[in-house]
Amino acid sequence: MPYDFIGNGRLENAMKYDEYLTKWKQYIENTNHEDLAEVDKIRYGFSKLNLHRTLRIHKTYSVGDDLRDSLESIDSPQTWMVLTEHWCGDSAQNLPFIAEMAKQNSLIDLRILERDKNLDIMDNYLTNGKSRSIPKLVAFDDNGSELFRWGPRPQTAQSLYSDLMEKDISKDERNKQLHLWYSKNKGKAIEKELEELLNILVLKA
Repeated sequence: MPYDFIGNGRLENAMKYDEYLTKWKQYIENTNHEDLAEVDKIRYGFSKLNLHRTLRIHKTYSVGDDLRDSLESIDSPQTWMVLTEHWCGDSAQNLPFIAEMAKQNSLIDLRILERDKNLDIMDNYLTNGKSRSIPKLVAFDDNGSELFRWGPRPQTAQSLYSDLMEKDISKDERNKQLHLWYSKNKGKAIEKELEELLNILVLKA
């Protein structure tokens, strides 16, 4: 697995989460969507909706006690790289949880890379070896060695999505049911999965 993008500073110079949010907000505020191409108009609409989803999660979510203990037990630097795009609904439903988790320990440095500007990096972390699905979280130690990876969605949500794909229903209906799942779950699944990944690290230490 090539990690040359770490050595050449691309990850170190990637956006911090606050920078990513600011860039996202400025895009929504300063873009005249009527001037956009049709596909970009659609993505603009998703981006605007996703910003509301993201900010709502930040207002309502608190990291659970068990996960907070696991995060606070980290005693050496970690870089959490997230490949994402703000028009992606799964990112809007998962990245704010990841950001709140990263805040629990100053040794965690969360960095955001826009997928479509970093496809060479994305292609190292394909889902099922073929899909550039996002968000994709990859954690590294301070030597650049991979600690764990997660994404693009919790396993229960992935199973739901796979089941919906097998049925003869529209894409809009699939997305509606998936976002309904996210609304009901309120981050419990991603919390459990991240806690399990962190606990595995402790056992390996």
